[in-house]
Amino acid sequence: MVATPRNQADVNRTAILAHLGAQGPASRADLARALDVSPALITQLTRDLLAEGLIEELEAASSGGRPARMLGLVSRDIAAIGVKVAPDHVALVEVAIDGAVRRSGTHAFDAVSPLAASNLIELVQRFISEGESNNILGVGVGLPGTVAQQGIGVVDSTQLGWNQVPLGEQLRRALDLPVVVENNVNALSVAEQLFGQGRDFDNVLVVTVGNGVGAGLIADGAIVRGRAGGAGDLGHVPVREDGPLCQCGNRGCLEAIIGQSALVNDARSIRLLGPDEGIDDLRALADAGNEGAREIFSHAGHQLGRALAGAVNLIDPEIVVLSGEGVEAWAHWSSSFEHALRSALVPGKRGIPVAVERWQDDRWAQGAAALVLATPFDAQGVAGDQGRLVRERLVASIEAKA
Repeated sequence: MVATPRNQADVNRTAILAHLGAQGPASRADLARALDVSPALITQLTRDLLAEGLIEELEAASSGGRPARMLGLVSRDIAAIGVKVAPDHVALVEVAIDGAVRRSGTHAFDAVSPLAASNLIELVQRFISEGESNNILGVGVGLPGTVAQQGIGVVDSTQLGWNQVPLGEQLRRALDLPVVVENNVNALSVAEQLFGQGRDFDNVLVVTVGNGVGAGLIADGAIVRGRAGGAGDLGHVPVREDGPLCQCGNRGCLEAIIGQSALVNDARSIRLLGPDEGIDDLRALADAGNEGAREIFSHAGHQLGRALAGAVNLIDPEIVVLSGEGVEAWAHWSSSFEHALRSALVPGKRGIPVAVERWQDDRWAQGAAALVLATPFDAQGVAGDQGRLVRERLVASIEAKA
């Protein structure tokens, strides 16, 4: 990992806290090896963290020769709440400053209900009240849709049926905590960058397949959000001019062809599934060897492979990470996907690694919490005023321990 942009340094500072929290005290040399950064950069970053009171020097460790100064967290009793909102459920986690999920919960949710916002607030309030930590830095929310500014949190989402919903303001007023709101794939990309497959790379493309198709792009260590937070809308790449109607109002979008609803509709059109059966039933048929079901997944894999090849050719990532509910049936997507992807890539990019990560709601919610944990080191100011509030709570928490 190279240490060039300031935003990459911000990620590395968060990663240092995560490593010290998860692995315990470490020397500067240990951190440089573990995080794959230069000793000079580790010295610079840890000097900043020491000055900010986030870490402290401990007793020296010696195994013969010059003893190494050990570094440790000043306080472990610091956490953030992560919330992943889906059309039919909400996943919540409490994440410690080291990135570890302390507790989690999942609850049914109706996004199109007139009471959706108040119901979500109630779920988050209850989850926070059931915890033991008194040092909650803030709440991060990840959801399928466009959020122009994390720190304001006005949401547009075709999947949720939300138009200009001021979710950030509503949550902040009810919870009296800093709140950052982000597209759910961007939030997942933050988790991958800090704790997952993307940790060793500066340029990562995270693609999710499920109810929709989304993408998060990390370029030079920073999330690419676009003009108004809408970058990465891979699901709305036009694939077929006369294709099926998409929920966005256009025809032939990738999502309208390979999203879960599209696959279920395809299966119903050939009477593989009844009106009350869904994606789990289709996957079960494919697992049992039904050729029609397998063909539906295979066609989806082919379409995804070609679309993704275009994205890789365009943006040139070092690795692609695939996730989402759809990967539960990946055995039926994979062969057609691989052939379509590799054959459509330009020669110099055909060897790009593709990591398929098991889908977990916890990881998505962990990404939302990671938005909060990374906010104190947000040199770009993406979180706006909420970043300042998170930082004030962090400093106050550390001073209270002193």
